[in-house]
Amino acid sequence: MGYNIRTYDHNQPFLLPPTLQEWLPDKELAWFVLDVVDQMDLSAFYLRYRHDGQGNALYDPKIMVALLIYAYCLGERSSRKIEQHCLRDISFRVITANQLPDHATIARFRRDNLELIEDLFVEVLRLCVSAGLVKVGVVALDGTKMKANASLAANRTKEQLVEEVKKMLMEAEAHDVEEDARLGSKREEDELPPELWDRKTRLARLRECKARLEAEEAYEQQEYQAKLKLREEKEAESQQKLRGRKPKPPDESPPEQKANATDPDSRIVKSSKGFVQGYNAQAVATEQQIIIAAAVTQQENDVRQLIPMLGLAKFYMVEAGLDAALGTVLGDAGYFSDENLRAKTEAELLIATLKDWKQRKALRDQPPPRGRIPNGMSLRDRMERKLLTKRGRALYKKRGKTIEPIFGQVKDGRGIDRFLLRGVEGADGEWMLICATHNVLKLFRSGKMWVN
Repeated sequence: MGYNIRTYDHNQPFLLPPTLQEWLPDKELAWFVLDVVDQMDLSAFYLRYRHDGQGNALYDPKIMVALLIYAYCLGERSSRKIEQHCLRDISFRVITANQLPDHATIARFRRDNLELIEDLFVEVLRLCVSAGLVKVGVVALDGTKMKANASLAANRTKEQLVEEVKKMLMEAEAHDVEEDARLGSKREEDELPPELWDRKTRLARLRECKARLEAEEAYEQQEYQAKLKLREEKEAESQQKLRGRKPKPPDESPPEQKANATDPDSRIVKSSKGFVQGYNAQAVATEQQIIIAAAVTQQENDVRQLIPMLGLAKFYMVEAGLDAALGTVLGDAGYFSDENLRAKTEAELLIATLKDWKQRKALRDQPPPRGRIPNGMSLRDRMERKLLTKRGRALYKKRGKTIEPIFGQVKDGRGIDRFLLRGVEGADGEWMLICATHNVLKLFRSGKMWVN
């Protein structure tokens, strides 16, 4: 008696299903992404294409946008790996309608349309609004440190940059002399070897780094002089010396400044896992974990990002067709400053005054305040009191489960913990795409469809 086992034959010929619809079940993410892209206004992408019919035929922007969105949803961003998926993965073949764009085409489309990624973010947010997923009564703001496409080892001090520039100029001059002797003084530009072009590119980056450090030194000196002048004016007005430390001059403030030769726009930032070469990626999210604003900054500290991010959130809400005011904005101690509390915003601010673990301990151990607010309380004291109220405690507890899981889903869930594109503009565009695809996944998993 033989075993009851299904027979197989690797050499058996067969016909594939005649239509793409039979390749994947209806509820697969790939079909959902195609439906989402069909609802988007991609007219700006088509403006870059020729209308005379000349030249090689290009891939439809709708296909390329869907491919990028689907790949980022899965945490796949390498153009070469996306190309391989388009060849081997059925879901990617469904996305591309069985076409096979190569890695150069994918990378070029992403790079050339970087400024239009913001439009994609708004389009996805509009769909989330239509599906009823965006409620802005309570929103949370936070930042996460993302690695740049650069290494800490590529950082140079100003003195190191000067020496490296001198060395490269001497090498380039010696190379020119050698080539003049070998090829003659007259040669075409395209006869230059590739390594010399690369050297010139690196030289330009080194000079950019040197200029940036010099500009920062000048800016620090200007800030120091401005603080001194302000202090003198206050002392003259009050007719007495101000208490507290005097502003420190720039030459007394270590550590030594450095710039990165691979990505001059990136900075050395401190993350939970130590110092990394990267950027500070900001996001504003609703209780439903829908991101309503996203941006990348070079500033490691969050304190100056509160007001700009709230402005961005309002702008994107209007663009997405959401006519509503922000309710309460939750933020950790990184956003606390008297200046932020004095700023005129339509939203109520609930900002921690202590580090996260200290704030949790205070909310856990201290009793709610009673009675009227005492006179003469500082802005900090008032905020501490508001956080300790029953309402303040209930609201602030929502911060951790609103914004922090988003960064976990991006970094750990999808494995996106560094930017592939260099420069602050490239990182900002890629972060917008990452956040847009986060919203696509939220919309997909919600099971809700939008209203046309």
